[in-house]
Amino acid sequence: MQMDHSLGFILNHAGRRMTQLLGSQFQPYDMTTEQWVVLHRLACEDGITQKLLAIRAEKDQTNITRILDQLERKGMIERRANEADRRSFLTFITDQGRAMNDILTPIEQKVIASLLSGFTEEQASLLKSLLIQITQEANARIKEVEESQ
Repeated sequence: MQMDHSLGFILNHAGRRMTQLLGSQFQPYDMTTEQWVVLHRLACEDGITQKLLAIRAEKDQTNITRILDQLERKGMIERRANEADRRSFLTFITDQGRAMNDILTPIEQKVIASLLSGFTEEQASLLKSLLIQITQEANARIKEVEESQ
């Protein structure tokens, strides 16, 4: 099978191109897609630990620290001591971060809508369902591998 016809290659390529397109739309706001994902997660679930945020944003600890450092320098988030566990911090979105998320979220929605404009509503819904199913299956296989090690 040619690489270009591999489902894994196609999924990865589509994801990278979507990220590139979205990144070009976020560039005027001095934000990356990685930063927006973290900011958006905080907008939905504010005041969580860095560890939980890393899980929610699907980032490892090194990358989440780097992204949070960048967002903190931009005034988008702040970290506060966790009174329940002094070894960790709670992460909060600031008013400036919430305003930025309110700008970027409709841009993301518009980009996705433009990419799906050639699909019927049923096709778009089916695509989303299938991608969720693939993700769930991959997560289950990863868990099996991790548990067997």
